[in-house]
Parts: sequence; C-alpha cells; structure tokens
Amino acid sequence: MALEHITVLDLTHMLSGPYGTMLLADLGARTIKVEPPGRGEGTRRLLEHDPDYSRDGMGAYFLTLNRNKESVCVDLKTEAGREVFLDLVRRADVIYDNFSVGVTQRLGIDFDTLSQINPRIITCSVTGFGQTGPQTQRPAFDQVVQAMGGGMSITGTPASGPTRSGIPIGDLGGGVFGSMGVLAALVEREHTGRGQHVDVSMLDVQISLLNYMATMYFMSGDVPQGIGNGHFVHVPYNCFPTADGHIIIACIGDPFFERFVECIDLPALRKPEYLAQPVRYAARAEIDALVAETLRGHSTAYWLDRLNAARIPCGPVNNFAQALQDPQVLAREMVVEVTLPQGERLRMPGNPIKLSGAAPRAYGTPPQVGEQTTEVLSGWLGYTEARIAALRAAGTIA
Repeated sequence: MALEHITVLDLTHMLSGPYGTMLLADLGARTIKVEPPGRGEGTRRLLEHDPDYSRDGMGAYFLTLNRNKESVCVDLKTEAGREVFLDLVRRADVIYDNFSVGVTQRLGIDFDTLSQINPRIITCSVTGFGQTGPQTQRPAFDQVVQAMGGGMSITGTPASGPTRSGIPIGDLGGGVFGSMGVLAALVEREHTGRGQHVDVSMLDVQISLLNYMATMYFMSGDVPQGIGNGHFVHVPYNCFPTADGHIIIACIGDPFFERFVECIDLPALRKPEYLAQPVRYAARAEIDALVAETLRGHSTAYWLDRLNAARIPCGPVNNFAQALQDPQVLAREMVVEVTLPQGERLRMPGNPIKLSGAAPRAYGTPPQVGEQTTEVLSGWLGYTEARIAALRAAGTIA
C-alpha cells in the first residue's frame, strides 16, 4: 500500500487526532498508538458500556477511529518510559498528537528535542488554535471552532439562528488537514532528508473552508447571513418536500433552468424574464414556492427519474440508512467490515481515497489496551525478555 513503508506513533485522543491517523493507517502506514498504562487513552471510555453503541468493551468512537492500528502502553511521565518512547522515535517516521499546546514540551517529546534523536522525524500537532498567536492556551472542541470560524453564522436562517454542522466538521477538518500536512512533510523529506513540525489549527481550517465566501466579504464588505438550504446566486437551488421525503434541486445557470422548466412542466415558470438569472434570483421566494407546491404531488423516486433523465442536478435527502445502502456508495467500497476480537464483523465507513496502484485494504481489528506492547518492543526494537519484564514490573509499560 502507498504508506506501508511509513511508521506513525499515534499519541492522539478524542476525534481530530485519531481521525487523521486513521486516514494514514487506512493508506497503509503502520500506526502504533502510544497509550498510558491502565485504561489507555480517554477515547476508549466513550460509550464503552452502552448496550447499543459498544462491542467487546469498545465504543463506536474507538472502534471506528482506531481500526488498522496497534497499541503500546508506555508511561511517558517517567524517565524510563520516555527512554522507551525515544527508542520508538529512532525508528519511526511520524509522531502525531492533539495534546494541548505545551504538553509535548513538558514531556520532553517536542519536535526540537526529538529531531536531535532522529533528524528525519516528522511531528504533527492538531490543536484548537495552533502553536502561535495570543490564544494558544484556550481549550477548544468541535463546536467552538465551528462557531468562531464563521461557518455557523451562515448555516440555518435568520429565523433559526446559527446552526452547527450535523457532522463534527471542526474536529474532522483538523484531522484531514493534519494528515495532509504529514504527507506534504514526507514528500519534502525525500528531497531534504530532514523532518519538520506540522502545526494545524482547527480554527485555521475553518477559516480556510470559508474559501470564496470570505473573498466575497473582503470584496464587498457585506457580511453574509444564513440562507438555509438556498443559494445566494442560483434559483432554484434548494431542498424541496416531495410526497414522501425531500429532494435537492440545483439549477446552476440559465441552461439548467431551461431544462428544468421543460422537465417539471410548470406554466408559471415559463415567463421569458425568468430565463435570466438576476430576475430569477429577485423572484426566488415565488419560484421556490411554486416548485415546492408542484413537487409535493409526487414521490421522491418519481421526481428523481424525471430530473435525472433531463440531466438536472438533483438528489434525495437521505437519512443514514438510505445513504449507507446507496448503490453508488457500496460500489465505491465506502462501507467496510472490521472483524472484532470476538469474531463479530462490524460495518463502518471506508476510506474515500482510491489509489489505482494500491492493493485492496483489509481493515484490521482495533487494538486492545497495550495489545502489541511486547511484540513492538521485542520484535521492532529488539528488547530482551528480561528488559521487557523489568519495565513491566516497574509499571513503565503494560
């Protein structure tokens, strides 16, 4: 696989960090979770006893985010544990964390220190606000950066008020950009022979995702407001109710609108002036109301057949059950199975990156706490049985 020659030491917890290392593991990187002895990293505790959302003592968070990984338990707060970790660093390529700013320095495992041990090491830290600036010490979780990044202000409507994204895009965005930064650093290392530190701020990511809308604000000075499922240029571009669900229609530009009028066969839309976008946008409330009234007369499937035949951009508003059994989704292997320790095969989302030269990925079981400690220390680092036994007796490893 693409990253099978890369080893990642995964110090992450919760969502943003583990999602980033999950993506790297899915692409073939050997990913070794370094967890504190005892109960392991905190995400293991989420939903661990929930009757619906846990299996084999692991909750849905941990099961999903830690597939294809190994687990080594080392107490990084002890000198002996730090020495074990430094031995791992000597052979690793990447160290990925989402600790608060300053934690790696206090533990003595920051980039400046580790690069003295291994000049090729790449470190990546995903934090709420980054390693520089006046707010590095502020705690941040997904919804905090969604709010501060501006995205919530344009989600929803003026009546509903700010609305967070239904998926945790603050956390997940940090993970995606963290893994992207690691890949960029790996490519540069091929030319320089040296590693570097990747600093990803979850707030920075949210600002980046504002993209052209931020540029429009800088150009005009107009602060955009929430417009629900509509669009600030195109009409009709919205979510409309049908007889048995909801459908998205996205008429981007005049040619699509002309075909849409023929497809829906609604006389009230045949006004010549509607053929020009500025007039349609000025009349968007009237047009949306007419379209909504018409679409309610038939099922989602009926309209999808007609709209797809006319090549009008459209789609159903799927719930989870519908989305996860969509034929296109299944054909793209976006639902995969992971075998759990007791033999149950659990389904979860696959990896969206498809590489033509990569072998198909067999998704591995999430590790038990410290499951590979002995294997990694003996087989990878060459520790003797006596040394491992002594470390275990001292509580340094587990």
